Amino acid sequence: EMDVWLLAEGSHLRPFERLGAHLTEIDGVTGTAFAVWAPDAQRVSVVGDFNTWDGRRHPMRLRRECGVWEIFLPGVTAGARYKYEIRSRDGYLLPLKSDPYGFEAELRPSTASVVCPLPPPVEPMPVAAGEQLGAPLSVYEVHLASWRRADDGGFPDWQRLIETLIPYVVDLGFTHLELLPISEHPFDGSWGYQPLGLYAPTARFGSPAGFCQFVSACHAAGLRVIVDWVPAHFPTDEHGLARFDGNPLYEHRDPREGMHQDWGTLIYNFGRREVSNYLIGNALFWIERYGVDGLRVDAVASMLYRD
Repeated sequence: EMDVWLLAEGSHLRPFERLGAHLTEIDGVTGTAFAVWAPDAQRVSVVGDFNTWDGRRHPMRLRRECGVWEIFLPGVTAGARYKYEIRSRDGYLLPLKSDPYGFEAELRPSTASVVCPLPPPVEPMPVAAGEQLGAPLSVYEVHLASWRRADDGGFPDWQRLIETLIPYVVDLGFTHLELLPISEHPFDGSWGYQPLGLYAPTARFGSPAGFCQFVSACHAAGLRVIVDWVPAHFPTDEHGLARFDGNPLYEHRDPREGMHQDWGTLIYNFGRREVSNYLIGNALFWIERYGVDGLRVDAVASMLYRD
């Protein structure tokens, strides 16, 4: 199977097409196929509302050639909350883990992943007259959570932002809208710069489908969309990537390389091919599946100068 071979080799450019939770049909039975990379785990189960969060109910099968655990659960539909129950090689039961490839997540402080359809590919915004290489551009950078609150003091949803933010930016004459990180993140005060759910648009503003509609509305108004993207590091929250299968997996094993001393975050092990695939795949995911026009890569210096 080509996907398994590419995952094992660490050369799968779009691992999100195989890993994560995918709504599917097998032999006429509809359900969800779950797959998670945890090569050092002794056992992995998927838990959720569908099995009362009981790890004994649905143990997953290990594909040893690529370190991926998988299972198909009939009847599990979009909207189901889930996590992975992982027992380390040493026999310790880890805190329940969110899905690194989850396409939707619960609103903080809850931390479960949510079964969500993989967004279909989106055609890029066509190049308009006057947009040739070297044409002037002006960028409006915005942190959505603090730009303008909803009437109840909460976060505006994507529809509200379509109705208010887009015409505001167009009226000011900007050509591009740059969003501070919108991947799911546990701490509001980080402004999204410490993400854990790279593949999930934050639930603060609504559903992934709502974000897709927002990008489409920007394009319809003549605005291109840039997203701040954080592939340098991630926080240590126990439900996230830290020691994902009981050992350092996404981060460096040596804490002198794996811990950012200023931020207290963990640094991705870019030398591990599965990790670089996770990040490269995520960049392609935002562009191909949501129609984002560009990524502004954050904290590049910390990736290059690790001393």
